[in-house]
Amino acid sequence: MKSAYLAMSLIFLCVGAIDEPIHAAEILDRTPRTAVMSAFEPEWTALKAMLSGREDHVVNGTVFATGTIEHQPVVLFLSGISMVNAAMSTQVALDRFTIKRIVFSGIAGGVNPDLEIGDVVVPDEWSQYLEAVFARENAGSYTLPGYAQKTLTNFGMIFPQPVQIATGGHEPEKRLWFPVDTQLLAIARTAAGTVVLKDCTPEHKCLLHKPKIVIGGHGVSGQAFVDNAAFREYVYKTFDASVLDMESASAAHVAYANKTPFIAFRSLSDLAGGGSGANEMGTFFQLASDNSAAFVREFLKRLP
Repeated sequence: MKSAYLAMSLIFLCVGAIDEPIHAAEILDRTPRTAVMSAFEPEWTALKAMLSGREDHVVNGTVFATGTIEHQPVVLFLSGISMVNAAMSTQVALDRFTIKRIVFSGIAGGVNPDLEIGDVVVPDEWSQYLEAVFARENAGSYTLPGYAQKTLTNFGMIFPQPVQIATGGHEPEKRLWFPVDTQLLAIARTAAGTVVLKDCTPEHKCLLHKPKIVIGGHGVSGQAFVDNAAFREYVYKTFDASVLDMESASAAHVAYANKTPFIAFRSLSDLAGGGSGANEMGTFFQLASDNSAAFVREFLKRLP
């Protein structure tokens, strides 16, 4: 009897362990903050220099630096380059900190021929051009599988598709565009007139034009670094896009799913294959990063 009792006790203990609820991630900081994220080190050099009262928190190897910029409580962090890294780090920030809004600051490739290196663009919508079906080719034409749809013009075998978003037991929502928060966009418009943008690098490589700010329009993101004139033209015509990067739409996707306001500031470091010579990113990435950060600083000043 005693052995049977012990056996039953072990069974109940095991069942209890299985049924034990999963605990939410520990909140590391309860001050409501603006998350200001960038993809890689040069993009947050200027932002870190603006940060007062810095305190670092490390989660899964990522440093989240809390403090204030222009008296606004913020948490700065690097997403890492790529859509997956951006989505993962955005969700970690939302899970571990008290986030009021998400701001992305960084560089991008320009796809609108009216834009030039150093310009800062704040799109009002973001899409993911590599959320796609690579279609089967047969006798010079492409055949999509039954579940797919031709939403936009294809680039050869690449047929962009809407992103599916979980809706809590219902049919997934299909979404091609992720909107930027309209109130944040309005604040960016008021800040734009006071921003001074750089036109020369520390090595005295100077642009032949004065950089400008563009509010509104479309941005697109994907897993590829684009340095191809034909694809640049395709993205411009198909998505009516101004800029192309590797993270913003992913962060916008996570923000949308978490019902958190989002906005992205992207400064052109290159023309995504549209330049007459070699890709210019290596020369102008710091200038572009600093221009984006300068605009973000003016934007933060005006937040409520």
